[in-house]
Amino acid sequence: MRLYLLALNPTDSVTEGFLPAAARLGLDVSVLTDQPEAHRGHRPDVEVLACDVRDFRAVISRISTHHAPDGIFTNSDHLQTQAALAADYFGLPGKSWQASLRAKDKAQMRRHLTATGADTVWSLEIGSGCDPVALAAERGADIPYPCVVKPREGVASEDVVLVTGPEELAVRCEEIQSRRPGAALVVEEYLTGELYTVETLGDGRTRHVLGGFHTRVSPPPYFVEQDMTFVAAHPDAVTRQVLAQLDALGVGFGACHTEFVVYEGRARIIEVNYRAAGDQCDLLLAQLLGIPLFEHILRTHLGEPLPRDLGARTDQAARVAYPCAERAGTLTAAPAAADLLQDGVRLTYRPLREVGERHDLHRTNRDYLGVVRAMGPGQEAVDRVIAAFLAAQRWEITP
Repeated sequence: MRLYLLALNPTDSVTEGFLPAAARLGLDVSVLTDQPEAHRGHRPDVEVLACDVRDFRAVISRISTHHAPDGIFTNSDHLQTQAALAADYFGLPGKSWQASLRAKDKAQMRRHLTATGADTVWSLEIGSGCDPVALAAERGADIPYPCVVKPREGVASEDVVLVTGPEELAVRCEEIQSRRPGAALVVEEYLTGELYTVETLGDGRTRHVLGGFHTRVSPPPYFVEQDMTFVAAHPDAVTRQVLAQLDALGVGFGACHTEFVVYEGRARIIEVNYRAAGDQCDLLLAQLLGIPLFEHILRTHLGEPLPRDLGARTDQAARVAYPCAERAGTLTAAPAAADLLQDGVRLTYRPLREVGERHDLHRTNRDYLGVVRAMGPGQEAVDRVIAAFLAAQRWEITP
């Protein structure tokens, strides 16, 4: 069977998760990407084809001139709609392109949730070319400060910032527009509450809730995810609220990573990432739950139904932590990759930057220096082992 996998830059989810899973399933894989050289060499048995994957027409054309497809898949936030349209064109299982668009376009997500009565969040779309100074003056009385500014189609908290007044709003919008020429922005009310995720897997008929994470973010005005503690099950009332909002958006096929806040029992979606959890959380989930997670996700895109019972384990605690750069500069010292077993806790550390690399400070996950994943029989033991590991390491950044 032939699987086409759409990708931009290589990610751990693809190289360590989906490609090995495809090999275990015996699939012939063709990676379609606009960065072919970056993908070649990761797995010599995988075909890599150059393609303008951001254009669904180019995707359909490239597949049409190659082998007939049995499945079309992507784990990229940026390519879900393109993959959905291509799958629909070839009559293959896939996500609704409308739902993919609603998940990706944060302004459209807000409008749709409001229109369906699922939830209402005050929001305002700032189109390309709009003058934020004039907008802040014109709509000043309507905007509920503090509020959040973010790119309409951004990911990973990039250029997401809390603002407290009209002058700051105008300045932040202009800063983001200077970095992202032509990008539309969204201004929306700040949603108070603890930040969580819910991880779901569905085949269009059956939907499994795989648990989620409790996320700790950096202090305002930025929202950099610093660590994520596994939550085996959210309260039933919270889960029902989130799933109802996902139903309203039409989200239910394949993997989905949904971020939401809970305040006084009310759950409100922050954003919907219509893919598996990133930054190695998906790798942790597969190990933690003891299920072939990546195989299950690929099978849904090949038209296979999910089992009614995944057989997931529920007896382990886990956490992911991200040591972050606090300033721009060159990484001059850092620990090597490590795999440890201590007090029943299995810890994995993987560096994300090479010593000698120079980076700017982004206030997003591009500032991560590495990833620590740990799982064990209790949360206290997991937290203790992670804390001890991080305290013993040294990362040095030279301006």
